[in-house]
Amino acid sequence: MNDPFDPLRMQTRRHFLQSSGLGFGAIALQSLLAREASANPQSTNPLAPKPPMFAPKAKRVIYLHMAGSPSQLELFEHKPELQKLHMKDAPPSFLAGKRFAFIKGVPKILAGQFKFAQHGQSGQWISELLPHFAKVVDKTCVIRTVYTEQFNHAPAQLFVQTGNARLGNPAMGAWVTYGLGSVNENLPGFVVLLSGGKTPDGGKSLWGSGFLPSVYQGVQCRTTGDPVLYLSNPAGLDRSLRRHTLDTLAQMNQAEYQRSGDSETLTRIAQYELAYRMQMSVPEVMDISKEPKHILDLYGAKPGYVSPADSADDPRILYKGDDPTFANNCLLARRLIENGVRFVQLYDWGWDHHGSSPGESIDETLPIKTQQIDRAIAGLLIDLEQRGLLNETLVVWGGEFGRTPMMQNNVRTELRKGFVGRDHHTNAYTMWLAGGGIKVGTAYGQTDEFGYFPTENPVSIRDLQATIQHVLGLDPYRFSYAYQGLNNRLIGPTDEGKVLKAILA
Repeated sequence: MNDPFDPLRMQTRRHFLQSSGLGFGAIALQSLLAREASANPQSTNPLAPKPPMFAPKAKRVIYLHMAGSPSQLELFEHKPELQKLHMKDAPPSFLAGKRFAFIKGVPKILAGQFKFAQHGQSGQWISELLPHFAKVVDKTCVIRTVYTEQFNHAPAQLFVQTGNARLGNPAMGAWVTYGLGSVNENLPGFVVLLSGGKTPDGGKSLWGSGFLPSVYQGVQCRTTGDPVLYLSNPAGLDRSLRRHTLDTLAQMNQAEYQRSGDSETLTRIAQYELAYRMQMSVPEVMDISKEPKHILDLYGAKPGYVSPADSADDPRILYKGDDPTFANNCLLARRLIENGVRFVQLYDWGWDHHGSSPGESIDETLPIKTQQIDRAIAGLLIDLEQRGLLNETLVVWGGEFGRTPMMQNNVRTELRKGFVGRDHHTNAYTMWLAGGGIKVGTAYGQTDEFGYFPTENPVSIRDLQATIQHVLGLDPYRFSYAYQGLNNRLIGPTDEGKVLKAILA
């Protein structure tokens, strides 16, 4: 006979606290299941659609993160005053009390390296490096005064994407999927696409689920080969046998849950089932060869292309302006959100232009990188709009910080072709938003004549996170998850993050 006290003997103190009626894990799970049931009484899928906390202005997100951080002074910030001080010593006010990643001593001021012109009815200054984006700038809101408290790549990327500079917190996409679910039960709620040849410095924690149930973590997809690694059946296992195997595993996991009360066991069942459904749905959605030629040309996409940079030790030295990998990912992002994916995150590596070594210069590498993305981002906005998707899709573009008005000087102090660079800059940089809930055709914030400090409307990372959640119908101050005795939030424990109401439509 089974001893009814066996399950209790198997539990550690931690398991007991998690699974007891007063445990935070149980409370969170019960809350999750309750919201799930209210959204769809027949559903046992934690990714099922859930109602927002209030009427949303957008239903989904495409976030374009340029890993390494593009220079705002070469793309969005037209600062003629820098030309007057070009290659002169930086003033003491630029240096006193400041922290830099690589600058040593007294660096030289570096003028903008490319021409600017005003575009659109909004008259925004846009660099010659972004001719396609310049034509659609009135579909965006350009924020020129974003600032961060982190000046190294991994912590800064983690901070903007997870709300914490240290590992262990859920990604923004995981938060959104936890809060809203996914419209298509056959696809993940949160999908990640990479380009540029390397994973961002923050690693896969940038799309992890942290302390949320692991079913909410981002699913990394590939544009060629199997879209998701290990999703296909192994040799000798057909779909019917796979189904029988999963049914048996589900019974075993249900029995384990009844015995241990570990809520992660339910997540495991949901992940197995999602993977089974994805075997049929993902290859169909990821096949951009089904798109008509005029759409492929709009993005600059090429189905089936494999970049040589993807397998290089240093992909930067192999970068070509006509590499369509990022363009393919932008087109995939549209197909994914069109099929019900809630949050699509694109990371494009290779924007860290220090000028210290070959392949990382502002004068040579930056034009290649902008050529890779310019047509694609303009095409994405145009395509979303013509399909009636833009007014319900929030599009975000930016990096983890900006670049200094001074030349980086730790390797060389004189300008040299192919080695022009800027250091990390945290005080002010540019991002732009478009689509659902955003007042477009505008600029927000202004920096001083050198692009060094905000002079009006500074925007913190917390402000950005609060605004993104708000337009999705999630109250950034009330939307939380109980973990380790705290009601954890994307915006952190204080209410310093403010919704940017001035940029909302």
